Amino acid sequence: MNDKTISLVLGSGGARGLAHIGIINELTSQGYKIESISGCSIGALIGGVYAAGKLPEFEEWVRAIDKTDIVSLLDLTWRPDGLVKGDKIISTLTELVGDQTIESLPISFTAIAADIDEEKEVWINSGSLFDAIRASISLPLFFSPVEYDGSFLVDGGILNPVPIAPTFHDKTEHTIAVNLGAPVDPNLYSAVSQHHHENPNPDFRDKVRHFVEKLYKGESALERSLSMYDVANQAFDSMQGSIARQKLAAYPPDFLIEVPRNACGILEFHKAERVIELGYAKAREFLQQNQHKF
Repeated sequence: MNDKTISLVLGSGGARGLAHIGIINELTSQGYKIESISGCSIGALIGGVYAAGKLPEFEEWVRAIDKTDIVSLLDLTWRPDGLVKGDKIISTLTELVGDQTIESLPISFTAIAADIDEEKEVWINSGSLFDAIRASISLPLFFSPVEYDGSFLVDGGILNPVPIAPTFHDKTEHTIAVNLGAPVDPNLYSAVSQHHHENPNPDFRDKVRHFVEKLYKGESALERSLSMYDVANQAFDSMQGSIARQKLAAYPPDFLIEVPRNACGILEFHKAERVIELGYAKAREFLQQNQHKF
């Protein structure tokens, strides 16, 4: 299985997308070479950070954040088009990772967003990496839409939660897609180990908190307001799951890794530790099941 080239399709699903980190790490540790990434929403974020060569730094950071840090990173707007503007998150990620142009990345990268006026997918494969990510993660009602090239863009997951089409002309040996909307698994975490990464020590957690506090002060009102979006987010999640099944049936990838939708809530980024480890477990399971097919 050494040096097998793959196109990786990373689906949308909010905080469940942290499983993408474990999946990427496991695949690359087993000798797979990722030459192309197509990502939607959190898939665009994780895929873009990996393409920029900064996944270890991002993983260390996201494993250390807690609910307070997350609230501090959300810039409350109270605008009718979205609860959160999103600039704080992107500024923090740019500070942590460093922005690059998509054209300068060592692997092919496409972020998927949706044009709400034209009702069509928008494939972003040039320009600022984090501008592309910001457009792709614009969850309706939560994040404000992004003006891009004369259009207003929102989360690509409303049209295509598992964007396989951008990989059709890749010259890689296999296409592996990750769907974050698989059916609920009541025994999901029973066999997930925690051996890949030690919990961040208190000093590192303090550094993360000080880093966030230095940039921003959290809005306590936001924490009280998030619950009003829970029903809408659950409805959006259900819609994405249905669309994903249709897309996968119409355009099946060579291989599919599925993460059950009860891995965590769409905004539960403070559960990064166990969701990342779930990604490792799902990748190992996938490789064991398909070891004779490569």
